[in-house]
Amino acid sequence: MSERLFGTDGIRGKVNQGAIRPQMFVRFGEALASVLSSNGRAKPTVLIGRDTRQSGLMIESAICAGLVNAGANAELVGVLPTPAIGFLTKEKGFDAGLMITASHNPPTDNGVKVFGADGFKLSGETQDQIEALIQSDLDLSVVYSEMGGITPLQTGYREYLEFAGKTVADQSGLKTLKICLDAANGAGYRIAHQLFFECCAEVVSSGITPDGHNINVGCGALHPEKLQAAVLEQKADIGIALDGDADRLIVVDDKGNVVDGDQLMGALALDRKASGTLSGDTLVATIMSNLGLEMRLRDEGVALERTKVGDRYVVERMRESGFNVGGEQSGHIILTDYVTTGDAVISAMQILDIVTRSGLPASEVLSVFEPVPQVLKNVEYGATDPLETQGVKSLIAELTEKLGDDGRIVIRKSGTEPVIRVMAEAKQDKMAEQVVDDIINEILACGETG
Repeated sequence: MSERLFGTDGIRGKVNQGAIRPQMFVRFGEALASVLSSNGRAKPTVLIGRDTRQSGLMIESAICAGLVNAGANAELVGVLPTPAIGFLTKEKGFDAGLMITASHNPPTDNGVKVFGADGFKLSGETQDQIEALIQSDLDLSVVYSEMGGITPLQTGYREYLEFAGKTVADQSGLKTLKICLDAANGAGYRIAHQLFFECCAEVVSSGITPDGHNINVGCGALHPEKLQAAVLEQKADIGIALDGDADRLIVVDDKGNVVDGDQLMGALALDRKASGTLSGDTLVATIMSNLGLEMRLRDEGVALERTKVGDRYVVERMRESGFNVGGEQSGHIILTDYVTTGDAVISAMQILDIVTRSGLPASEVLSVFEPVPQVLKNVEYGATDPLETQGVKSLIAELTEKLGDDGRIVIRKSGTEPVIRVMAEAKQDKMAEQVVDDIINEILACGETG
C-alpha cells in the first residue's frame, strides 16, 4: 500500500476500491491504537460514530478489530453528526474519536475523520505517524491478555441533543417559527428533526428516512432545490439543509433563495460584533469567500482573515489567535465557543436565534452583503507547471494591479488532478469573466509552447 491515505480531511474514497477496503481499516485501527499507546496510554479508548451509509457497519467492524487487536478499547455511539464526535471525545475524556463518513460524497464512498483527545481533528504530524505505521510491515498486535474490548456508549445521542439546544439560552422566539428541514438522509437525520421539533412551532422534515443508499442523493446541502420548493409551498419562515455528516449548513430564506456560507458567516459575525462577543473583531474564512463579504465586514469594523481552502486551515487559524467565528463559503460554519469543527445543527440554531431576535424575515436578516461577481473555471495542464512561466506570472500581476481594491484573483492547483483553478472577482460587470478567460488562455498558450 504505497498511495497516501490521509487527505485534507481524513481518509476518503470509493468503498472496496483502492485502499478503501476492510483490511486497510483493520490496519488503520492497529496503527491508531499503537500511536495512542506510544503517547502514554497503556490501553487507550476510542469513540466511534458513523453516518448512514450501508458500508458504515463494515468499516466500523474492521476498525474495531484493529483497535482491539492492538490493545485499545472501542466505544460505539452509532449514527451521530461529525461535530458530535468531536464534542463527545473531549467531553467524556476519550483518547481519540472517529467518524466513519464520506461527508457530502455519494453513498458509494466512505472513509474516516479522526479527532484527538482535545476534540479537534488530528494534527498533520499525528496523521503522518499513523500513516507511516499503516504503510509499514510492523506487527502491531498484542498478546491475548492485553487485547481491548468493545462497548456501546448509550448516552451520547441525548447528551449532544441537550448540548445543542442549550446553545440558544432563550428559545421563546424559536417557538414562533415554521421551518423546513432537509437532513440529507445522513448522520443528522434524527437529531436535527428532534431538536427543531422541540424548539420550533412547526417542522416539515425531509431527508430523514435513510436506507443506506440515499445519503446526499438529490437532497441536503448540495441539492437544495427541493427544500426551496418546500419552503415556498409550506409558506415556511426558513429552510435548513444539512450535508451527509451534518458539518455543513445551507439555508433557504422565506422567499426561497439559497443562502450560502458567506452570508451566514456574515450574519453571525455582525451579530456577535454588535453584542461584543466576536473575538478579536475578526472572522476567519478561506480565499474563496466573496469580496463583498470582506467589504461589508470592513465597513462594520470587522476584519476578514483568509486561509487556504479547507476547514482544517480555518480551525488552525482560529485556534492560533483565539477567534471564535469562522468557516467556508460551502457552509462549514465553525463556532468554537461551542464546538471544534463545522456544525450544521448548532449553526442553524444560532441563525434561527438571530432571525427571531431581529423580528425581520430571514430574507432581510441573511442578506448581509451584495456579492461581488465571482467566476471560477478549471484548466488542465501538462508536465510543465504554467504558473512558473514568465508570461503567466506577468499577466496575473498586470490584471491584479488593474483590478485594484475592486477585485481579486485566486489561482490554485488541485491536490488530486492536473488542474488549475482560476477564480476572479470584480465589481465591474463581466470583468471577472474576462480576467479568468485571459489567464486561462495564457496558461493554454504556455502549454502549447512549453
